Parts: sequence; C-alpha cells; structure tokens
Amino acid sequence: VQQVRALLTTAAKYPTLRLRILLAVTTGLRRGDIEAMGIGDVHFDRNTITTRNRKAGKTMPERPVPEEIVTELSNYVATLPDGQERLFPDRFSPKKWDRIREQVKFPGLTFQVLRKTFASLLAQRGVSTAVTQRLLEHSSPQLTNDVYTNVDPVLRQAVNQLPVSDWV
Repeated sequence: VQQVRALLTTAAKYPTLRLRILLAVTTGLRRGDIEAMGIGDVHFDRNTITTRNRKAGKTMPERPVPEEIVTELSNYVATLPDGQERLFPDRFSPKKWDRIREQVKFPGLTFQVLRKTFASLLAQRGVSTAVTQRLLEHSSPQLTNDVYTNVDPVLRQAVNQLPVSDWV
C-alpha cells in the first residue's frame, strides 16, 4: 500500500500516467487493455467501465470501479477536447515510466506487477479467489492462485485460527 502511494505521488507530475497506474491497481487491467479504452467505455453514472480483454478476446461490460477512480476519470475527461474518443490520446511513455521507477527505487516494476498487486491486495482483504479470478478474467481460480496471489486468503484465515497467542 505504501509502495502504491509512493508510485502515485511520484507519478503526479504525469497525470495520464498516474491515471493509468490508478486503473491498473484498482481494476487489475493489463496495460494494453487500459490503452484501448475509449471515453464511452466509462459509465460515470454506474461507477463501471466496459473492458475488452485483448488477450482472451472477451468483453466485460460492467466492470466495477471504485467511485474515487470514476471521479478522477470524470475530472480528467472534462479536460479533453470535444470529439475525443480515446480515453488516453497520448501514447504510453516508457521514458516517463522509467523515470518514475527510478525515483521510487522499483527498477523491476512493470504494469504486470500492478496487476499482481491488485490481486494480492484483494486476497489480503479476504476477497475470494473466485471473485478475483472473475475480475482478472482468468480461465480458472487455480491460475489466479498460482500466478497472482501470494497466499490464499482461506489458508491465511485457517492458520490465523491457531491459538498461537496462548503459546507465546
């Protein structure tokens, strides 16, 4: 959580990159799917977005998005010229991304890591693997567990039931 905050604070000087990062850590979307989004894919009145998973060729018409992120998107879209269709008309800048990674001292940080962070944060908060799988649009819960979560929340909860405080 602190690392995400540091990343977003550092990215503040690049507003569209910051928004891309916010979308990645709050939706689990791949960078390519974020880049492909249009303004019409954001449903401001329902706090949802329509996403097209380019990798799997699927569409999720009502992906929930935190209200705060929709507010950020609304404020951003208000600054775009009339007739603009793409959500991000500028291209993703690897140079800006590298500068941010260097400043926050995460040299190996990729957008895929942001996707994994999304899944891990959900798991840490007790969200089921099945729900996380649906949000990531994975073919199976096993794939989600194997690749994206550090510890299965059910296993964590089970271990936390042990009376360790009685022993130490």
